[in-house]
Amino acid sequence: MNRTKTMTTMAAVTAVVAVLGVGATEAKFTPYTVQDCKGYNSWPMMQAIGQRLVCTYSRGTSHNIVEGVRGVFARASDDGGKTWSNEVCVANEPNYGEVTIGKGLDENGAMLLWVRCFGGPKNHHDLYRTKDGMTFEKISTPSLSPLPMQITDVFHVPGKGMMSLWFAGNYKDDRSHSWGTLVSTDNGLTWKQTTIEKELSKADWPTEQSAVYVGDGKIFALARTEVSGSSGGLQFQLTSVDSGVTWKRERTNIGDILCSTPSLVYDAQSGLVSNYYFERGKGLVKRRVNVLAEVWSKPTAWAEPEIVGRGSESPWDTGNVNVTVIGNTHFLAYYSGTHPNTTVYVLPVPAPKRRLQDAKE
Repeated sequence: MNRTKTMTTMAAVTAVVAVLGVGATEAKFTPYTVQDCKGYNSWPMMQAIGQRLVCTYSRGTSHNIVEGVRGVFARASDDGGKTWSNEVCVANEPNYGEVTIGKGLDENGAMLLWVRCFGGPKNHHDLYRTKDGMTFEKISTPSLSPLPMQITDVFHVPGKGMMSLWFAGNYKDDRSHSWGTLVSTDNGLTWKQTTIEKELSKADWPTEQSAVYVGDGKIFALARTEVSGSSGGLQFQLTSVDSGVTWKRERTNIGDILCSTPSLVYDAQSGLVSNYYFERGKGLVKRRVNVLAEVWSKPTAWAEPEIVGRGSESPWDTGNVNVTVIGNTHFLAYYSGTHPNTTVYVLPVPAPKRRLQDAKE
């Protein structure tokens, strides 16, 4: 695989390698650059295929999801994000703005990638599969109603199949908003859509959800809120005890956000759930870590955040953390910069070491 050496752009990301106890404005870990070419490189999705990192992202000219010049691209790394392969094009149809919106693994360990295609004759979503991060094959274009604004990361629910969450709406102050599940029992070729909640106000609408299966038919998810301030500017917590048939939606105590997209990692061995997000406007990449049992029934019990990285303070030219795991390292993809040029980064962060028994002591 041809490789292109990439170096961290310290002018754009002032991350500082440090240890526990750093100052509140410092970051603990140093990112690597995935793509910093001219343009609005944004909204990355990161997935590990074995020991290989695959970072997919969208590039256009601005923070605009429907511009026809916007396409989806990918690079791969076999050394933990230090160096990256030459860029490959996944999708770049001139009549549509293509955006990466969700990732995951299929039943055979290949990567799946949801791509939103909006702005053309018929808005739709495509699902791609890749075994190596270099060659992508479109395997599904499901017919969906309501048409989601986004389909989020793929996860597996034993006995049910592969699942993604979705949300649909117009972002206005009316009751046109909804969300639900997509389930595939044939390894991604077809999907069954179910609406969980509909006719929601914008304030009660959970968007850009991140979900993990935690065992015994239980699914745990966090979601972004599209409102700010004390009246509702808190991430949502979504839980299901019946493999995604019914759900409970509650507000958390996570308010250091500005339309911040969560990305979850669950470690069954330690019982820890890690919530990563980018606090837009302040340029802070954050992590909150709890034993799952601490927050499952107490969504306002999330621990205080730690700062693990930094980026631009330009509110809408940064954000959208998406995480994958290799061994004991969490790899965070996000974008950062100032319009019209933004960069995609990967930030390696050691998995938290707190153990299940610590919560009982």
